Amino acid sequence: MPKSGDDAAPPAGGQPEDKVACAAPEWRRRKLHLVSCEIFFREMCLALSRTPNQVDAAFLPKGLHDIAPEKMLEHVQAAVDAIKFENYEAVIIGYALCNNGLAGLTAREIPLVMPRAHDCITLFLGSRERYQDYFFKNPGVYFKTTGWIERNRVDDGELQQLSIPNQQGMNQTYEEMVEKYGADNAEFLYTQLYDHTRNYSKYTYIEMGLEQDANYKAQTHDEAKERGWEFENVEGDISMIQRLVDGQWASDEFLVVPPGHRLTPTGDETIVRTEKAP
Repeated sequence: MPKSGDDAAPPAGGQPEDKVACAAPEWRRRKLHLVSCEIFFREMCLALSRTPNQVDAAFLPKGLHDIAPEKMLEHVQAAVDAIKFENYEAVIIGYALCNNGLAGLTAREIPLVMPRAHDCITLFLGSRERYQDYFFKNPGVYFKTTGWIERNRVDDGELQQLSIPNQQGMNQTYEEMVEKYGADNAEFLYTQLYDHTRNYSKYTYIEMGLEQDANYKAQTHDEAKERGWEFENVEGDISMIQRLVDGQWASDEFLVVPPGHRLTPTGDETIVRTEKAP
């Protein structure tokens, strides 16, 4: 829900108040630069179309999640450092902590604004509290959204070479493993090394209201049926993403990293904090 108070304004785009964060007042319009994971592409574009702020954007490939955290940090930091800081008030980050892949991200000459979130599902569900409540009530859940389905591709090139499976030699096909280890051993090894969903028992599709049709939801339902998993469709909430681009950075939802500082994990419910950069 939008925050109340002096900064509140009518919701943009004629949408219901419980689905859209309040826009910042005109006198607080800001020029911002967004650096975001591409899995948020649809949601971020909608939020950017509604915000009164002027926001330029750069989207980075989902494949960064498949490489070592320190390599992911290098790519995100490079995208931040490529921004002409004199043109903007702040850099807003369309990422969560992402398995510590953003630990150490440093603000140079202007602040960084980072959601307090362990992973992207917090932003798709609209709050950390809603995500935690759902996660603990549904152990073994595997989430899907349009972004995770559309962007779940393996590209040739640098990111594939840097991917953890490739670095550890875990990029063989099942047929190659059969030839090398025999059918029985190959089946066991393939299951242990490649089936990253073996500890899950449920697909939850988060419907953000941006889908052109029901194909992705139906696809997720069919995959759940094939695996013998449960399936649930839940309604997403774009409000936290909207607050990020609107500049409504309440301290319990977002961390503002001042210039010369970097973000670091806390290990508690606040998720991230700032520290002086070396």
